[in-house]
Amino acid sequence: MKDAETVTFGGSGLDRAAEMRGQSESLKTHKQAHAVLLWRGKPMISGDELLRVPMDHPVMDDAAPAMIFLGREDGAPVFAADFSQWEPAGPEAETLNSFLDPSLQQHPAIADAAFAELRAVMTRLSPRDAELATTAKAVMEWHRSHRFCARCGGESQMTMGGWQRDCAACGGHHFPRTDPVVIMLITHGNSVLVGRSPGWPEGMYSLLAGFVEPGETIEAAVRREVFEEAGIRVGAVSYLSSQPWPFPASLMLGCAGDALNKDLTIDPEEIEDAMWVTREDMADAFVGNHPKLLPARKGAIAHFLLEAWLSDRLD
Repeated sequence: MKDAETVTFGGSGLDRAAEMRGQSESLKTHKQAHAVLLWRGKPMISGDELLRVPMDHPVMDDAAPAMIFLGREDGAPVFAADFSQWEPAGPEAETLNSFLDPSLQQHPAIADAAFAELRAVMTRLSPRDAELATTAKAVMEWHRSHRFCARCGGESQMTMGGWQRDCAACGGHHFPRTDPVVIMLITHGNSVLVGRSPGWPEGMYSLLAGFVEPGETIEAAVRREVFEEAGIRVGAVSYLSSQPWPFPASLMLGCAGDALNKDLTIDPEEIEDAMWVTREDMADAFVGNHPKLLPARKGAIAHFLLEAWLSDRLD
């Protein structure tokens, strides 16, 4: 697919320096080492940029001791520092932990920067900033939810620069997980299949998606999910593009599929609604001229794939 890696979070060629993860503690003292900061999954943003601070910056006094080694930028080690234990001054925002939290948290040690919801700023970030932010958020979330060993239940410890957890009780090693999710551009002639989940903004529709199950190929997952959700049989399936999606830890696998029928049978346990949308109607929605239809959110791979379909850039 043309421009397959220009999707948000699509990668910037970051040198992840995996061979140096075992030396990450000593890399913290590198004279050019710096850190990006996250508070409960929200990266610190200055303007339209992911903020980086030197390791001796006063704000680092509130960072958790264990940091994630993200790699090297121009030879300089870059880490992700967790500020989740820091408590902002003032009342807690009512929108915290909501789907698109608009609140900002500003640390007194840094002016003109604030912790912001990644969904709200992701389309403003450069490819490098987006890759650093999504990697840091996904790995931090994994550590938060995987403190205990899956083999024996003992509490494990972060090692290898944050890319491993080790259990002293049974010797188990655990690694950050990513859940594969298929998201499908299903077409029939001049129309594309879209659906919506309960709670979405009125009029918003996106491509159908679902988790890949154990023992299942990507192609089989596409066919199963589309039939389960909308009663549509899918023939030929092809891979288009992927997107890391750190909400909390998925890899979206964008695929195209040819529908073999158009009659919809919606499973209300899976989705709220589904419909076929013509290319002309989708084009109107993308420019804000459709009276009822809103396109998928900018920055999401669904928006990227639909935009490519409209401009004939799928090959």
